[in-house]
Amino acid sequence: MKVKILTRNPDEYLRETKRDIHKVPRNYDPALHPFETAREYTRALNAVKLQKVFAKPFVGCLEGHRDGVSTLCKHPLQLSTLISGAFDGEIREWNLPKRTCERTFLAHDGAVRGIAFNENAEHFISIGDDKTIKTWKTEQPLFGEEEEPINTILSKTIITGISHHRTQPIFVTCGEVCHLWEETRNEPINTFKWGVDSLYDIKYNLVQSNLFAACASDRSIILYDAREAGPLRKMFMKLRTNKLAWNPMEAITLTCANEDYNLYTFDIRKLHKPVNVHMDHVEAVTDVDYAPTGKEFVSGSYDKSVRIFEVDKGHSREIYHTKRMQRLTCVMWSLDNKYILSGSDEMNIRVWKARASEKLGVLKPRERAALYYSDALKEKFAAHPQIKRIARHRQVPKHIYTAKAELRTVREKSKRKESNRRAHSKAGAVPFLSEKHKHVIRQDL
Repeated sequence: MKVKILTRNPDEYLRETKRDIHKVPRNYDPALHPFETAREYTRALNAVKLQKVFAKPFVGCLEGHRDGVSTLCKHPLQLSTLISGAFDGEIREWNLPKRTCERTFLAHDGAVRGIAFNENAEHFISIGDDKTIKTWKTEQPLFGEEEEPINTILSKTIITGISHHRTQPIFVTCGEVCHLWEETRNEPINTFKWGVDSLYDIKYNLVQSNLFAACASDRSIILYDAREAGPLRKMFMKLRTNKLAWNPMEAITLTCANEDYNLYTFDIRKLHKPVNVHMDHVEAVTDVDYAPTGKEFVSGSYDKSVRIFEVDKGHSREIYHTKRMQRLTCVMWSLDNKYILSGSDEMNIRVWKARASEKLGVLKPRERAALYYSDALKEKFAAHPQIKRIARHRQVPKHIYTAKAELRTVREKSKRKESNRRAHSKAGAVPFLSEKHKHVIRQDL
């Protein structure tokens, strides 16, 4: 009996290589792969589990300050340089790759309230509780030279915040009033007032560079234009805003960190309601900073945690915490979009990965392709209950867990009370207010 056998010998159609890695021919006809979806779901489930296994966000810490860290400032041109200020008036310059302090000096009598680099990063300006504005060289002094400021301005009022223009030698400060300064002059070139006792923070817009915003003690957020004689617009919220940050990719988007445990993203063209309310913190939010992509931002809070939010989402995608970390005073997102830095009350600056399970270092092509494939599968099956549950789960400290449960009870109680009042009142007497409309009281033009 004569039998013919179909054979497929790789030696006949593959060239010789040093590695036995060859492209496997595959037929993409769906009729021949009836279990393709089931296999992809299993791979997506394994990928999201492995993401949790490899989630180790803490990179290291920068130790050396002898008091709580009050402010952080990133170098606009160098990824490896960081400037930090403390509550004892000390300023330190750090080398991030080596995690070493390159320079330290006592800059102010009292806390350092803000640091800002000038437009070409040749100098940086610091402000403190001693009402002084000091300009320092970015380069280290020569051996044997004392650390002396290039220029010192004695302000007539208390200064609490500073922000420098992106391309021009001008900067703004806030305190009892808002001052516009030029680097070559020791007197402000313009003063903005709008009936407030004090301003806490001020930030220049990175896109529309003549625009800047400040948050005030009367629970308001004020918009200014350097080309105008006075402020542009003022908007009042229920509780005070501590810090604010502009989206580096959108001139109209502003995010503020509030005392009511939430963050609010506004479109400055429509300040009567926020675009989004970001709710996850359980204590006052102290600082906020955007990623260079403009798609995410990081926040620090008095609840001793760092949270990462997406701009269009109401809840955080990540929470970072350690046992020894105390109340957060400042947070910062690095310009390479890979790291997050946080300063806290216990004199420590911590470095975190922006994506907790990301591998640091060089990725090989096959490894990168496998990660892209896993991300595509996780996105495809993101709405599946099992994968969604694993992806959302986070281990949080006990005090955050109990406080969150208490806040949930308070919100449910207030919603229940409002619905009962609406049910037993005249039609339209108790109007329905969405979460976005509840927190803005009014705006003045």
